Amino acid sequence: MPVTRGFFRKRADGPAGRLPPGQYDTGSGWPVLTAEATPRIARSDWSITVDGLVEEPTTWSWDEAHRLPSATYSGDIHCVTTWSKFDMVFGGISVDDLLAAARPRPEARFVLAHSSTGYTTNLPLEDVTGGKAWVVWEAEGRPLTPEHGGPARLLVPHLYFWKSAKWVSRLELLDEDQQGFWERNGYHDRGDPWREQRYQGDA
Repeated sequence: MPVTRGFFRKRADGPAGRLPPGQYDTGSGWPVLTAEATPRIARSDWSITVDGLVEEPTTWSWDEAHRLPSATYSGDIHCVTTWSKFDMVFGGISVDDLLAAARPRPEARFVLAHSSTGYTTNLPLEDVTGGKAWVVWEAEGRPLTPEHGGPARLLVPHLYFWKSAKWVSRLELLDEDQQGFWERNGYHDRGDPWREQRYQGDA
């Protein structure tokens, strides 16, 4: 699947200092973009697993995940297709708590996030630790809809939004970086919106 640089750019406005370069404020809208058909996953069928280079591979059901300490992210999100949305509120659990239970081994340096659809995306471990990533099931106080990744998605808001895998089901810890779906098709391995890391080869 080739990647084109032909993203359409609208006017760039928004709160001062919060709009990364090349982005526009989508306002009250929240665009729906996906590379695959939207699955309908019952909460009773959903689970999240942390495995790979960990001491205690662990799987949580929907109910078990909800018994973990709740966490909230309030802030902005940025899509590689150039839209940004400000002042979002997501509810769920911290990836730090999942990793604390699974206990990453010293050689673990990367995470490959898996969705129930087969979608994957790669991240450095440091980008999902230290209060920088969540598994969320609420947006704006309401259950996350399937179109936006419900029943639960990964949230890594400091990176472009394709890194926040919809319908997340597994976090696999690795000692070497392994590209995910969009990364194999030309997107940047990290995806920092403030550095405009949209494509392979961007600084």
